[in-house]
Amino acid sequence: MNKSQLLETLERLNIHPSRKLGQNFLMDSNMLAALVQDAGVQTGQRVLEIGPGLGMLTEALLDMGCILTSVELDHRLAEYISDRFGSRANFRLIQGDACKQDYDALMGEEPYRCIANLPYSCSTPFLSLICGTANPPTDLCVLLQKEMADRLTASHGSKDYGLPTVKLALRYHSRILRMVPPNVFFPPPEVTSAFTRLEFCDRCTDERLRKNVESIATAAFAQRRKKAVTQVAPLFPQADVASAFRRAGLSEDVRADAISVAAYIALGKELLGD
Repeated sequence: MNKSQLLETLERLNIHPSRKLGQNFLMDSNMLAALVQDAGVQTGQRVLEIGPGLGMLTEALLDMGCILTSVELDHRLAEYISDRFGSRANFRLIQGDACKQDYDALMGEEPYRCIANLPYSCSTPFLSLICGTANPPTDLCVLLQKEMADRLTASHGSKDYGLPTVKLALRYHSRILRMVPPNVFFPPPEVTSAFTRLEFCDRCTDERLRKNVESIATAAFAQRRKKAVTQVAPLFPQADVASAFRRAGLSEDVRADAISVAAYIALGKELLGD
């Protein structure tokens, strides 16, 4: 779909792209082909797509033989997508908010992937939701704002390292596959995008430990310029938190962004309370 065809379709559907909904439609076929190749799409894979929009990526995934479930919030786009692809046996459409779905119920217990041009407005809550499920995707290949991708791939001690980095890193290893310029979208976003891959690694196989680490990191990053031990201590009134920091190899003066993911996990084990 070139730009003129895209504009004609939007006019016919009476759709004016919404910044609030993060509607930036991919319209470059060469970039689409590159993204599909980067993702390593294979016939027969179960794939979850968020925000199919006008269906460029949807069509590519279906043509590759994927068993595709797409979630679209905009009812007009959902109707359009249903009309285009509803007759395909390997396609299922869910009209609703991607941040309010029960993905364990929707996708079941079998392995699946997530490949999507994520609407920028929902990327953070969606990733938090999907990566915390009982059966999370084996990997996610998603278009994100470069700023968001930088946060997910940041190392401790850097300005981009924060709570989202730690939470996602407990279950996924993240890396940027390629930068995507604004001019391949309509309307063009004001920022560069990054096609980012999150590969499941599950550094916290114990759910209690993972939730404990998430609570510790959330407290530590609440005021990231303060000493982490001061922020974390109220969560564990019966524990010697300073001693737990030392046993985890951390100084009592350390701040949230200087604690590596491995050190957060070690601290979580020390404070698990068993």
